[in-house]
Amino acid sequence: MTTDPTTTDHPPDRTPTPDRWRRRLVGPFSLLQVVGVLAAMVVVAVALVALNAPITPAPEPTPPAPGSGFVPVGEPVEGLRVGDRAPELTGTVNGEVVELKDLDGNVIRLADLRGRPVWINFWATWCPPCQEETPVLRDLYETHADDGLALIAISVQETTVEDVRAYVDRYDLGYTVGFDATSAVFHTYRAFGLPTQLFLDRDGVIRHVVLGPVTRNQAEQILAPLLAG
Repeated sequence: MTTDPTTTDHPPDRTPTPDRWRRRLVGPFSLLQVVGVLAAMVVVAVALVALNAPITPAPEPTPPAPGSGFVPVGEPVEGLRVGDRAPELTGTVNGEVVELKDLDGNVIRLADLRGRPVWINFWATWCPPCQEETPVLRDLYETHADDGLALIAISVQETTVEDVRAYVDRYDLGYTVGFDATSAVFHTYRAFGLPTQLFLDRDGVIRHVVLGPVTRNQAEQILAPLLAG
C-alpha cells in the first residue's frame, strides 16, 4: 500500500504568514494594522478604568466617641450620623406624638428653621460640663445670630420649667431653650448622654456630632462652613 504524500493526519497550518498579516483586510488597512489598533484600544480602556477606580472604598460614617466631660444618662446607643437628615423635634409618649416646646409653651419646629444653620444642644442645668460650656453657647450665638445661626438648647431630665427658666435668666441666655419634659425628643435623636450636640446645615442635614462639651475654637471651626454655606 502506497502513501499519498499530499495527505496528512495533521490539520493544515493556519498561522498567518507575513504576507497574510500585510494583506488588506478593511479598506486600505492590513490585518496587522487592525490588530494593532484593537490592542491599543484595549490598553487605553484598561488605563482609564485604573485611573478612575478609587484607591480605597469610601469609609462608612461612624458614630462619634464620647469625649471628656460627657455625662452618660442611659445605655449607650448608636446615635445619628453625619449625613443623616435630622428628624423633627418630636417624640412619642404612650403612643402619642409630643412636640418640643420652649419655656413659654411655644412649639419649636426644625421645619421653621429650614434655610438656616442649626446648632442643637441637649443639656441640663445640673450637668457640670453643660454649665461650663454655657458661656460658649451664649457668646457664639450672640456673635452669629445676625449670620442666621439658630441655636436650640434642649433641656432634659429636669424637674420643672421654672428651674430651667431661672437658669436662663441668671445667665442671660438669648437663644431658644426647649423643655423636653419626658425626654421624648432626646430619645428620637438617639442620645444617651449630656451634652450631646448636633450641627445642621441649611438643608437640615447633620454635618457634625459632638458627644461632650465644645470649646469656643472648636465650635467656631464647626460653624464656619455652615455659616458660609
